[in-house]
Amino acid sequence: MHGVVHPKAVGVGMTSNTTRARLIDRLREAGITDERVLQAMAVTPRHQFVDEALSSRAYEDSALPIGRGQTISQPQVVALMTSAVCGEVLPQKALEIGTGSGYQAAVLAQLAKQVFTTERIAELSRLAKQRFHRLGLHNILARHQDGLGGWPSQAPFDAIVVTAGGQVPQALYDQLAEGGILVAPEQVNEHQRLIKVKRVNGRLERTELGQVSFVPLLEGVA
Repeated sequence: MHGVVHPKAVGVGMTSNTTRARLIDRLREAGITDERVLQAMAVTPRHQFVDEALSSRAYEDSALPIGRGQTISQPQVVALMTSAVCGEVLPQKALEIGTGSGYQAAVLAQLAKQVFTTERIAELSRLAKQRFHRLGLHNILARHQDGLGGWPSQAPFDAIVVTAGGQVPQALYDQLAEGGILVAPEQVNEHQRLIKVKRVNGRLERTELGQVSFVPLLEGVA
């Protein structure tokens, strides 16, 4: 595990380790089998990534609002996406498009050596940075910027996670390392499908992982 979650992360009552452990059990029952990912989620305090008024619901397997029309993803989806990009060898460098609350990046930070994350909404980016600092997750570098162009100066990436639905920009495929994996919700008509794309011998191999529902992938900053 690369990231280290601060002792302040430990909660009580509905945010306690026992409640978190129950969520991990539910993820196992839902078919999440990668123990590295389950362990990363077991030590990541989701209640620190939602408004205090919602902290009692933090370990439900559901998406929750985080303001500005955005959500913190359902834990099962976070586990599925994280599992998808963690192959036989854990990623050295991971890129996330859409920091949001910061929860997905915090989970990735337990597994990848470095995590680079972009968020187009200034307020969300600022709050996420504060959470990373408070939890001692110093292997995350977060920027307030339009993520559609990726992060060329840090490319290539072993893992790319897109947390908003739309058409994956070519720039992100271009920044995927050989053997690297991209996972994203792709918009097809009125539906979104989670896709996994791996670069093998320079070619992109695509797999569909099922239907999902994410906020739309937008350009520009706010």
